[in-house]
Amino acid sequence: MDISGTLNLSIGNDPKVAWRFPEDRLREVDPLQPETDVITWAASRVRSGGVIIYPTETFYGLGGDPSLPEVVERIYRLKERERHKPLPLIASDEAAARRVAHVWPEVAERLAHAFWPGPLTLVVAASRLPLIWHAQTGKIAVRVSSHAVAHDLAAAAGGLLISTSANLAGKGPCAHPDRLSPELVQGVDVVLHAGATPGGLPSTLVDVTVDPPRLLRAGAIAWERVRQVLA
Repeated sequence: MDISGTLNLSIGNDPKVAWRFPEDRLREVDPLQPETDVITWAASRVRSGGVIIYPTETFYGLGGDPSLPEVVERIYRLKERERHKPLPLIASDEAAARRVAHVWPEVAERLAHAFWPGPLTLVVAASRLPLIWHAQTGKIAVRVSSHAVAHDLAAAAGGLLISTSANLAGKGPCAHPDRLSPELVQGVDVVLHAGATPGGLPSTLVDVTVDPPRLLRAGAIAWERVRQVLA
């Protein structure tokens, strides 16, 4: 389903300034029951090398096919992100997440069963993937999203989707598409407009390559809840 094609982006904190976004790249999508035709269309863009902005259970994400080095490089450039910082992934399910892991420790399985789908990102040892996937760290961050759009998009796109926050490096994450950076929007191929996302805290980031697992970033799932599962 198409909307007007006007994305009311605030420029310089002025909400009255709007930037015209091409209608053929903007789609409205139901955040609870995503329309199959919209997801299929967006996933085809992803599989063909497109970069997409889409909603998640926390903020809007910026993504694409992680198996395409040119897409990974494009996202780094769009975000102005430092190359030593890996790009996290969303997986359609735990089986898809396991595909990017060299090993899937028992602790990862416990945490996945307790909190997935949901805003818990696990850092695991990366499998034999192109170095650009994990920025030469040997680790990759992955979660299964509880947002219906993000989940369905990842599934339709092949099981894995880059999921970095849709903001320029150093700027705060965005919970509404009307507040996306115009510079970022102009550089992507698709925006899926699902209204406001929950916002709040980002996903909790836990490194399960070490024993005991280490909290790397506090987030939407309290560390105490994670510790209870680990006990």
